[in-house]
Amino acid sequence: MTGFDRPRIEAAVAEILAAIGEDPSRPGLETTPSRVADAYEEFFAGLGKDPLAELGEPVPLEGHEAETVILRDIQFRSVCEHHLLPFLGVAHVAYLPGERVVGLGRIPRVIETLAARPQLQERLTEQIADSIEHGAQARGVLVVLDAQHECVTTRGARQTESSTVTIASRGELAEPAARAEIVALIGRGVA
Repeated sequence: MTGFDRPRIEAAVAEILAAIGEDPSRPGLETTPSRVADAYEEFFAGLGKDPLAELGEPVPLEGHEAETVILRDIQFRSVCEHHLLPFLGVAHVAYLPGERVVGLGRIPRVIETLAARPQLQERLTEQIADSIEHGAQARGVLVVLDAQHECVTTRGARQTESSTVTIASRGELAEPAARAEIVALIGRGVA
């Protein structure tokens, strides 16, 4: 990851520990700055990466027109940019291929790349839809994210069972009837 400054992160974590009244050098905390830096390097590995590169080259359909392709229950994690706390969830992606399709394993890579940066769930949903629409040259795209945010479940209102659902649709799947059909096929009862 370009721009990742481990010593600066470690110093900042030590400062936070001191600022809350802890001794960053006490046993149990002495390696915390390094561990947090390791976690941040992983959490933010998508910074500077192009999600379209993860799709690779779409493969021609060879004279056939594919109908809807749906990938359900793609697990993801991201970090809320407001509180720097994780949010975890599942993504459901549907697309109508144009003349080409993308490898099914490539769509989760797009999601992982976009999620591995400070995010808002609403923006993440839109970015996934845009990436698949453009990178796959899709006639239509529908993305549904369902996630639990630790900023809601562990602080403030502490709503431990709540989740947030966001939807983005493009092209032919933005039409209300097509959108409703795909949401029903996803089988989660969200609309």
